[in-house]
Amino acid sequence: MSNYNRLTGNLEKLGLSTFKDNLGQSIDAVNSREIAYVDSLLALTDAEIRFRKERAEHSCITVANFPFIKGFDDFDFSFQPCVNEGRIRGFSDFRFIGQKENIIFLGTSGVGKTHLATSIGIECAKERYSIYFTTCNDLLASLKKAHMENRLHQRLRHYSKYRVLIIDEIGYLPIDPNSANMFFQLVNMRYEKNSTIITTNKPFGEWGEVFGDPTIANAILDRLLHHSHIIKITGRSYRTRNAISSNDVEQERQ
Repeated sequence: MSNYNRLTGNLEKLGLSTFKDNLGQSIDAVNSREIAYVDSLLALTDAEIRFRKERAEHSCITVANFPFIKGFDDFDFSFQPCVNEGRIRGFSDFRFIGQKENIIFLGTSGVGKTHLATSIGIECAKERYSIYFTTCNDLLASLKKAHMENRLHQRLRHYSKYRVLIIDEIGYLPIDPNSANMFFQLVNMRYEKNSTIITTNKPFGEWGEVFGDPTIANAILDRLLHHSHIIKITGRSYRTRNAISSNDVEQERQ
């Protein structure tokens, strides 16, 4: 067996797949004096590091349970001029995580709340912060199931451990008193320990109706709003934009 085959075999055993795949091309470049030996090794190791970083990012994004993969560049800030693009992109410095701050997106359906929350979450996942995305309804269903199985505390601890927890669509469906109590327990466990990103279509004054109990709602808001960034989106729905554009074209034809 040649030394080259032994080398590629060792690289495979070590899990250096990108290094192995680019080795032959690198050797040819060194032999033809297109690149210095040390520079070729540097390029090979750089490629391996990039590959591992991308693989880790993909893994973190996958386990985060995002509903879609959309970044800041996919958001049409010109359609929502009330949204400060610099402020949104600024969350990618992750200071809000270090300071245990929350982010709350408030606005009617379709204005881009989930998109922006997800985009921030994806940036966090790329930096390997533990993060999880869930809708409010799915979260409460999970807690209810755990409660019936006498493992509610274990489940609450599971959700409380994430450095960033995104809870989407608070206020879209009514919440029963028992669920409201469990939701409060989770918010309380995360309070000043980890960051939570919320999207809601209900003004804070209506959360008493959402949770069916003004006292519980106030206790939840007290903890969420303390150390929080509130982003209110008052623009039009993205879902109706294409329909409106189509109607405009049709009227022009007529």
